[in-house]
Amino acid sequence: MTEPRAIVERIIANVERVIIGKEQEVRLAVIGLLCQGHLLIEDVPGVGKTMLARSLARSTGCTFRRIQFTPDLLPSDVTGVSIYNQKTGDFEFRPGPILAQVVLADEINRASPRTQSALLEAMAEGQMTVDGVTHLLPTPFLVMATQNPIEYEGTFPLPEAQLDRFLLRIHLGYPSQADEITIVERQQLRHPIEALQPVTNPEEILMVQEAIKAVYVDPLLQQYIVALVEATRQHPDVALGASPRGSLALFRTTQALAFLRGRDYVLPDGVKDMADPVLAHRLILNASAKMKGVTASQVVSRILDAAPIPGARARGWLRD
Repeated sequence: MTEPRAIVERIIANVERVIIGKEQEVRLAVIGLLCQGHLLIEDVPGVGKTMLARSLARSTGCTFRRIQFTPDLLPSDVTGVSIYNQKTGDFEFRPGPILAQVVLADEINRASPRTQSALLEAMAEGQMTVDGVTHLLPTPFLVMATQNPIEYEGTFPLPEAQLDRFLLRIHLGYPSQADEITIVERQQLRHPIEALQPVTNPEEILMVQEAIKAVYVDPLLQQYIVALVEATRQHPDVALGASPRGSLALFRTTQALAFLRGRDYVLPDGVKDMADPVLAHRLILNASAKMKGVTASQVVSRILDAAPIPGARARGWLRD
């Protein structure tokens, strides 16, 4: 049987054939899949948000569907609808695009809050209910939502409950000049994704997901994780801090990061590395902080600087 970490490295290497120069972001996307979470990719148009979702789906052998969110999109366009069949005299369920293993919710903030809420049950519980009937979603299941932060005309901000469902928020950013030249050269004749082949399958992904859960997290580190999340609720610049779901997300993603780094235990550095992508999008800043230009990432950074790292000194702090 293939070693779980080898499977993960194959996925990352395969995706990087399409997504050039974004090793950290690709690893975060893979962590999202392996932690059974969902990803919010926020960046300007044309930097590869859609390609990241497509290449991840192809590399893992998962089914892929894309939903283009627009103001006139209805919840039934996402979940599916029951239609009356005159021949049989029964209602037949016609599934929507949400019934796939990797779902790209493109420009999610262009849809109305009512349509956005159609994703909540699917993202939180791995199922959806249509006309009183519950349908289980395939596994593994990953929603990758994109939004362009610079376009506000005709958009609806994601509500706090929706943001909290996303395990990680990723920013791709522009490529370096050398990477952009490589991108141009590789797409001269055809797009690299056309030649991309699966390097694993959904069954192996499920096996890796279980292997990650066995990564050891010391009780001191568990307390450190909870202390960081609790600090977001007490910070003077924050109106609404991270929920217990944030603690669970930070716990699970640090396990996955340790796994990717070849360890079966979590280190404090791993917690610090995952804090911003896991927590920043869950924070709602107060009006005073917004007027001063403070960002959620800056708040997370200040919390990390102020919180004692588990160790000799941390033990006394945690008992106080």
